[in-house]
Amino acid sequence: MDTPAPGSETVSLTVHDCWKHLETSSVGRVALVIGGDPEIFPVNYAPDFGTVIFRTGPGTKLSALKGGKSVAFEADGFNTYGTIAWSVMVKGTAELVENTAELQEAAATSPSPWQAGVKDQLIRIVPREVSGRRFVISAPAQWWPPLEPGVAPSDPGNGT
Repeated sequence: MDTPAPGSETVSLTVHDCWKHLETSSVGRVALVIGGDPEIFPVNYAPDFGTVIFRTGPGTKLSALKGGKSVAFEADGFNTYGTIAWSVMVKGTAELVENTAELQEAAATSPSPWQAGVKDQLIRIVPREVSGRRFVISAPAQWWPPLEPGVAPSDPGNGT
């Protein structure tokens, strides 16, 4: 992830904090390469003993994940008040979980898919890198350009 600029309100997360944030959400995105092109798929996930697990069914995603392919996984969220956001990236290798004991153990923690259809394959992402950041959500006046050249955005605190 990008290093925050000095004085910014962006904080790099420790690996421990990244996992704590991942435990507060259940929807993320898996990025992988299919036929030379990047693809991103939303998934319901669960952290599982230092890995990320999710279910999928037969099709493009499963075919692309087989064979220990490198993948990236990203999830994000924000606090109750919508003032602080976080983003976590997990880079690693995708594995098809086939061990019966692991499947039974993961059944209790793996989230239910949103979309109907067979989702009988459990995928585990084994991380080689975990990184994240937390940042204060800026008011639009801080990032939106003025409507007219040379006119500064109004400051909600001064009544203009």
